[in-house]
Amino acid sequence: MPADPAPIGDNRGMPLLVPPLLMPGTMARLPQPEIDADGVRLRPWCPADRAAVVAGYADPAIRRWHCRSMTDDEARAWIDGWPQRWRQETGAGWAVADDTGVLGQISLRRLDLAEGLAEVSYWVLPAARGRGVAPRALAALTGWAFTGLGLHRAELSHSTANPASCRVALRAGFPAEGTKRGEGRHADGWHDMHLHARLRGDPPR
Repeated sequence: MPADPAPIGDNRGMPLLVPPLLMPGTMARLPQPEIDADGVRLRPWCPADRAAVVAGYADPAIRRWHCRSMTDDEARAWIDGWPQRWRQETGAGWAVADDTGVLGQISLRRLDLAEGLAEVSYWVLPAARGRGVAPRALAALTGWAFTGLGLHRAELSHSTANPASCRVALRAGFPAEGTKRGEGRHADGWHDMHLHARLRGDPPR
Protein backbone atom coordinates (compact mmCIF):
# COMPACT_ATOMS: atom_id res chain seq x y z
CA MET A 1 0.00 0.00 0.00
CA PRO A 2 1.46 3.40 -0.88
CA ALA A 3 2.23 5.79 1.93
CA ASP A 4 -0.18 8.59 2.68
CA PRO A 5 0.79 11.80 0.90
CA ALA A 6 2.67 14.33 2.98
CA PRO A 7 0.53 17.25 4.13
CA ILE A 8 0.86 20.45 2.16
CA GLY A 9 2.96 23.10 3.87
CA ASP A 10 5.87 23.10 6.24
CA ASN A 11 6.02 19.84 8.19
CA ARG A 12 9.17 20.59 10.17
CA GLY A 13 8.72 19.69 13.80
CA MET A 14 6.22 16.95 13.06
CA PRO A 15 7.09 13.80 15.04
CA LEU A 16 8.60 10.92 13.08
CA LEU A 17 7.67 7.34 13.88
CA VAL A 18 11.07 6.06 12.71
CA PRO A 19 14.16 7.58 14.36
CA PRO A 20 17.07 8.66 12.18
CA LEU A 21 19.58 5.92 11.53
CA LEU A 22 22.51 8.28 12.16
CA MET A 23 22.23 11.45 14.19
CA PRO A 24 23.56 14.81 12.98
CA GLY A 25 27.23 15.12 13.89
CA THR A 26 27.97 11.43 13.38
CA MET A 27 30.31 12.08 10.46
CA ALA A 28 31.48 15.57 11.39
CA ARG A 29 32.99 14.38 14.66
CA LEU A 30 35.11 11.77 12.84
CA PRO A 31 38.43 12.58 11.21
CA GLN A 32 38.35 11.82 7.49
CA PRO A 33 40.23 8.54 7.20
CA GLU A 34 42.77 7.22 4.75
CA ILE A 35 41.42 3.93 3.43
CA ASP A 36 43.46 1.02 2.09
CA ALA A 37 42.08 -0.21 -1.21
CA ASP A 38 44.10 -3.31 -2.10
CA GLY A 39 47.20 -1.72 -3.56
CA VAL A 40 45.93 1.84 -3.82
CA ARG A 41 44.77 4.18 -1.08
CA LEU A 42 42.00 6.68 -0.60
CA ARG A 43 43.21 9.87 1.07
CA PRO A 44 41.80 13.36 1.58
CA TRP A 45 42.58 15.85 -1.18
CA CYS A 46 45.44 18.31 -0.74
CA PRO A 47 46.38 21.51 -2.63
CA ALA A 48 49.19 19.73 -4.50
CA ASP A 49 46.57 17.56 -6.25
CA ARG A 50 45.16 20.47 -8.23
CA ALA A 51 46.88 19.56 -11.52
CA ALA A 52 45.49 16.02 -11.36
CA VAL A 53 41.96 17.36 -10.88
CA VAL A 54 42.32 19.72 -13.84
CA ALA A 55 43.67 16.84 -15.96
CA GLY A 56 40.77 14.63 -14.92
CA TYR A 57 38.10 17.07 -15.97
CA ALA A 58 39.97 17.75 -19.22
CA ASP A 59 39.65 14.08 -20.22
CA PRO A 60 36.86 13.62 -22.82
CA ALA A 61 35.40 10.51 -21.17
CA ILE A 62 35.26 12.11 -17.72
CA ARG A 63 33.74 15.25 -19.21
CA ARG A 64 31.15 13.17 -21.03
CA TRP A 65 29.89 11.22 -18.02
CA HIS A 66 30.40 13.88 -15.31
CA CYS A 67 29.14 16.71 -17.50
CA ARG A 68 31.60 19.37 -16.47
CA SER A 69 35.02 20.86 -17.08
CA MET A 70 37.23 22.58 -14.52
CA THR A 71 39.68 25.46 -14.57
CA ASP A 72 42.69 25.71 -12.28
CA ASP A 73 40.85 28.13 -9.98
CA GLU A 74 37.78 25.89 -9.94
CA ALA A 75 39.95 22.88 -9.07
CA ARG A 76 41.44 24.82 -6.15
CA ALA A 77 37.95 25.70 -4.88
CA TRP A 78 36.77 22.11 -5.43
CA ILE A 79 39.63 20.74 -3.32
CA ASP A 80 39.23 23.43 -0.65
CA GLY A 81 35.50 22.71 -0.40
CA TRP A 82 35.73 19.07 0.67
CA PRO A 83 36.61 19.69 4.35
CA GLN A 84 33.61 21.99 4.67
CA ARG A 85 31.34 19.42 3.06
CA TRP A 86 32.65 16.86 5.56
CA ARG A 87 31.89 19.16 8.49
CA GLN A 88 28.43 19.93 7.09
CA GLU A 89 27.86 16.22 6.38
CA THR A 90 26.79 16.89 2.80
CA GLY A 91 29.51 14.84 1.09
CA ALA A 92 33.01 13.43 1.31
CA GLY A 93 35.72 13.16 -1.33
CA TRP A 94 38.97 11.22 -1.60
CA ALA A 95 41.87 11.14 -4.02
CA VAL A 96 42.62 7.60 -5.18
CA ALA A 97 46.41 7.39 -5.21
CA ASP A 98 49.48 5.21 -5.18
CA ASP A 99 53.19 5.96 -4.94
CA THR A 100 53.14 7.51 -8.43
CA GLY A 101 50.49 10.10 -7.56
CA VAL A 102 46.76 10.61 -8.04
CA LEU A 103 44.99 7.94 -10.12
CA GLY A 104 41.41 9.15 -9.77
CA GLN A 105 38.74 10.29 -7.36
CA ILE A 106 35.86 8.79 -5.44
CA SER A 107 33.25 10.55 -3.35
CA LEU A 108 30.09 10.18 -1.35
CA ARG A 109 27.43 12.62 -2.49
CA ARG A 110 23.69 13.06 -1.85
CA LEU A 111 24.53 11.94 1.65
CA ASP A 112 21.54 11.40 3.95
CA LEU A 113 22.65 10.27 7.39
CA ALA A 114 19.12 10.03 8.75
CA GLU A 115 18.25 7.49 6.05
CA GLY A 116 21.71 5.89 6.09
CA LEU A 117 22.10 6.50 2.37
CA ALA A 118 24.79 7.87 0.06
CA GLU A 119 25.44 7.95 -3.67
CA VAL A 120 28.95 7.16 -4.87
CA SER A 121 30.70 8.95 -7.74
CA TYR A 122 34.13 8.12 -9.18
CA TRP A 123 36.46 8.57 -12.11
CA VAL A 124 39.92 7.27 -13.04
CA LEU A 125 42.57 9.11 -15.06
CA PRO A 126 43.32 7.59 -18.50
CA ALA A 127 46.82 6.35 -17.59
CA ALA A 128 45.42 4.32 -14.66
CA ARG A 129 42.54 2.63 -16.45
CA GLY A 130 42.47 -1.11 -16.99
CA ARG A 131 44.16 -1.84 -13.65
CA GLY A 132 41.08 -2.38 -11.49
CA VAL A 133 41.53 0.93 -9.69
CA ALA A 134 37.87 1.92 -9.71
CA PRO A 135 36.35 -1.34 -8.37
CA ARG A 136 39.01 -1.58 -5.64
CA ALA A 137 38.36 2.01 -4.57
CA LEU A 138 34.60 1.52 -4.71
CA ALA A 139 34.68 -1.66 -2.62
CA ALA A 140 37.01 -0.10 -0.04
CA LEU A 141 35.00 3.10 0.34
CA THR A 142 31.77 1.16 0.64
CA GLY A 143 33.30 -1.02 3.34
CA TRP A 144 34.25 2.05 5.35
CA ALA A 145 30.86 3.69 4.76
CA PHE A 146 29.14 0.65 6.27
CA THR A 147 31.49 -0.26 9.11
CA GLY A 148 33.20 3.06 9.88
CA LEU A 149 30.34 5.46 9.35
CA GLY A 150 27.34 3.18 9.74
CA LEU A 151 25.43 3.73 6.50
CA HIS A 152 22.78 1.23 5.45
CA ARG A 153 22.83 1.64 1.66
CA ALA A 154 25.26 2.90 -0.98
CA GLU A 155 24.14 3.35 -4.55
CA LEU A 156 25.46 4.58 -7.86
CA SER A 157 23.96 5.45 -11.23
CA HIS A 158 25.52 5.51 -14.66
CA SER A 159 24.30 6.02 -18.19
CA THR A 160 23.18 2.88 -19.98
CA ALA A 161 25.63 3.99 -22.70
CA ASN A 162 28.53 3.58 -20.25
CA PRO A 163 29.13 -0.19 -19.94
CA ALA A 164 32.56 0.32 -18.37
CA SER A 165 30.95 1.86 -15.29
CA CYS A 166 28.51 -1.04 -15.17
CA ARG A 167 31.44 -3.47 -15.01
CA VAL A 168 33.05 -1.46 -12.20
CA ALA A 169 29.84 -1.59 -10.16
CA LEU A 170 29.38 -5.33 -10.60
CA ARG A 171 33.01 -6.10 -9.76
CA ALA A 172 32.69 -4.06 -6.55
CA GLY A 173 29.61 -6.00 -5.45
CA PHE A 174 26.93 -3.53 -6.56
CA PRO A 175 24.20 -5.54 -8.29
CA ALA A 176 22.02 -3.81 -10.85
CA GLU A 177 18.58 -2.92 -9.50
CA GLY A 178 16.91 -1.37 -12.53
CA THR A 179 16.81 1.40 -15.08
CA LYS A 180 15.75 4.98 -14.38
CA ARG A 181 14.29 6.27 -17.62
CA GLY A 182 15.52 9.65 -18.83
CA GLU A 183 17.08 10.44 -15.44
CA GLY A 184 20.48 11.78 -16.50
CA ARG A 185 20.94 14.90 -18.64
CA HIS A 186 24.15 14.85 -20.65
CA ALA A 187 25.52 17.08 -23.39
CA ASP A 188 23.79 14.95 -26.03
CA GLY A 189 20.44 14.84 -24.25
CA TRP A 190 18.64 12.71 -21.66
CA HIS A 191 20.06 9.29 -20.84
CA ASP A 192 18.47 6.28 -19.20
CA MET A 193 20.49 5.43 -16.09
CA HIS A 194 21.30 2.07 -14.55
CA LEU A 195 20.92 1.95 -10.77
CA HIS A 196 23.26 -0.25 -8.71
CA ALA A 197 23.33 -0.57 -4.93
CA ARG A 198 24.86 -2.40 -1.98
CA LEU A 199 23.40 -2.85 1.47
CA ARG A 200 25.41 -3.13 4.66
CA GLY A 201 24.30 -6.73 5.07
CA ASP A 202 25.28 -7.83 1.57
CA PRO A 203 28.15 -10.32 1.30
CA PRO A 204 31.56 -8.96 0.33
CA ARG A 205 32.39 -8.81 -3.37
